Amino acid sequence: MGGDCLNYGCVPSKALIAAGKHAHAMTNGAAFGVTPVEPQVDYAKAKDHVVGVIAGIAPLDSVERFEGLGVNVITDYGRFISKTELQAGDTIIKARRFVIATGSSPFVPPIPGLDKVPYDTNETIFDLREKPKHLIVIGGGPIGMELAQAHRRLGCDVTVLEGLKALGKDDPELTAIALERIRGEGVEIVEGAMASEIKGKVGAIAVHTKDGAVYKGSHLLMAVGRKPNINDLGLEEAGVAFDRPGITVDDSLKTSNRRVYAIGDVSGSLQFTHMANYQAGIVIRSALFGLRSKQSTAHIPWATYTDPEIAQVGLTEVQARQQHGDKLEVVRFEFAENDRARAELATDGLIKVMVVKGRPVGTSIVGVQAGELIGLWSMAIANRMKMAAIAAMVVPYPTISEVNKRVAGAYFTPRLFENDWVKRIVRLVQRF
Repeated sequence: MGGDCLNYGCVPSKALIAAGKHAHAMTNGAAFGVTPVEPQVDYAKAKDHVVGVIAGIAPLDSVERFEGLGVNVITDYGRFISKTELQAGDTIIKARRFVIATGSSPFVPPIPGLDKVPYDTNETIFDLREKPKHLIVIGGGPIGMELAQAHRRLGCDVTVLEGLKALGKDDPELTAIALERIRGEGVEIVEGAMASEIKGKVGAIAVHTKDGAVYKGSHLLMAVGRKPNINDLGLEEAGVAFDRPGITVDDSLKTSNRRVYAIGDVSGSLQFTHMANYQAGIVIRSALFGLRSKQSTAHIPWATYTDPEIAQVGLTEVQARQQHGDKLEVVRFEFAENDRARAELATDGLIKVMVVKGRPVGTSIVGVQAGELIGLWSMAIANRMKMAAIAAMVVPYPTISEVNKRVAGAYFTPRLFENDWVKRIVRLVQRF
């Protein structure tokens, strides 16, 4: 109960990141007049914090809570035995509607030697009690980079090996800012490093790459991606089509069997908990109330919780230029011009808004609280708001949230101060 996010994903990773943040703060206070000290990290107690956070949230997702809401919870593996029936243990369920929400699991590539070497994934790393001396992370995506920085801040040597580009799904201008900070903290990030063979034993791991390099460490974390949990669900018996990315669904999240829906990671969609929550609302409107409801990903935001954070909603600059061409305007605002960011020495940051005909079609943010700031732009895109609506809002001073208002103001600046017609009107008004 609670799925990957509670037990192995979002919740434990953010708890570990928080522990790393506190350790890092002890080494980084000189500019504020606070003498830096070397933190004494008790790795096992940091993991106790992770366990405690999970335990605090677990009752909300527990069998007992759902049974209290009137739900019949069957703790057995479910498998379709026909297009209208599913078997779980000794129970056979016949229903008009089914929802498959089995999520995803870590994808572990068939690298030669990996089957003979101990390694962790996000499903096991949080159970580790002994602090790794040198953690090798294969995979430079969000999971890999978040855990790499957290472990570095907790006192581990860390090497990240990425076959292509680290954080390659986000805007490269933004990721460059984050990666510079992470490298500056001592994380070795090697891009274009495709693992070809892995050797070693407990405490002594060696990763060989195709270019002939060898990287040695004490522990290995595999973080190269996810795979949908579709094995042994009886999808063939149910008449549910699927492929490598997951179960095939239409815009209303129905599968090839119109009685069956699929949501979340298993549906091949954006792999975020909030995406699954959003899709659940679509299914409820469709299955329970018979209302036509379709999903859209245009307003679905995501965030990577490195320091600084990276957040995105809608189109990136590259995507927007490809789709809208000359109609696109890109508006920028630097965190260095935000007074609160200056006060907190958190000036490494940038917000870019992609605007077409006065409406935002995408926003990219890197900087402190980027994950909090992006929600406003999701709302703007979802409701087809214009930049004027963002510019008209008032936020407390000084707050980081002013960057949202200031970037909207930057959209209007050339229209107000560089437009000859505006200048003429102002001159005319001033005569009276």
